[in-house]
Amino acid sequence: MSQPDLFSLSDAPVDAGAPPAALAALPHQLTPRSPLSAAFAPYQAYMHSQGMSDNTVKAFMSDVRLLSRYFKELGNSPRLEEIGGQDLNQFLYWLKFERANSQSRRIPCSPKSYARRITTLKSFFGWLEEENVLPASPAAAVIQESVRAPLPRILYDAEIDRLVRSTRDLLWSPTKPDARPHLLVLLLLQTGLKKAETAHIRLGDIDFSNPREPELLVRHDEPRNAHKERKLFLGAAFQPVYNQYIQAYKPQEFLFECTPRNLEYVLAEAAALAGIKDGVSFETMRWTAAVRSYRFGTPPDALRKKLGLSPITWRETFEKIKKLAGPGL
Repeated sequence: MSQPDLFSLSDAPVDAGAPPAALAALPHQLTPRSPLSAAFAPYQAYMHSQGMSDNTVKAFMSDVRLLSRYFKELGNSPRLEEIGGQDLNQFLYWLKFERANSQSRRIPCSPKSYARRITTLKSFFGWLEEENVLPASPAAAVIQESVRAPLPRILYDAEIDRLVRSTRDLLWSPTKPDARPHLLVLLLLQTGLKKAETAHIRLGDIDFSNPREPELLVRHDEPRNAHKERKLFLGAAFQPVYNQYIQAYKPQEFLFECTPRNLEYVLAEAAALAGIKDGVSFETMRWTAAVRSYRFGTPPDALRKKLGLSPITWRETFEKIKKLAGPGL
């Protein structure tokens, strides 16, 4: 998984997002008898409303237009209600074995592109089902042949204990106390924040009105990322460490007034002190926090919102979380 965008579902990066939002009057213009192409603009608007990246929107739209071109090559222009699972399976077979250019040369479809196109079909027709344009998604039965990344690394309970103890020892060191490592570890274990989100925490984003339940408002400066904003519980242990950190570091605007790379070094040094040979990264901490929250009983949709993920991104992510959180077979 790439660091810039954790939990990415496809080969194009997928931004985290909010729950599905209504698209005003757009869905009401679509009916089961609408042509396939009539759904393209509303679907594109839906993807933008979910905060999907420009690259992802472009890739998914290219895929649905390719489906339309496939039908045209067959001399067909089906209405939405006329497209069935068999049609989609034949389209996928054509992609894999029969698609050719104007010179009749085969156009190869890489496993990664093939997997993304299956994801597109499930997303597109799943959206039509959610909007009650179709009674059921014809793509539901299509077998997902995704190119999956290996299960991510998480910290085992013993490693978490060592990491917390090591940073707590730094906090109370009689010679050179340092609260920053412990504050960072507590923050990431509790929230599962991304690196960029952590680096952009402002002091004013933390609410200590209830000392036993301090809260963090995760903000995003760009309006296009407003859907990622959310409020997270920080845990009762956060404020005492925060107070000691503030006294020592005296930040003026941001909680961590250093570069994101420096925060990576803080985690790396803490991992070394804890004897964690494979190290600790923001991605490791994010997955660890997600698995811990699920084990502690956080409902799946609440966990999705806590992590700031869109419903599309969440599907594969949740499968991995369940595997990592489950007992051995």
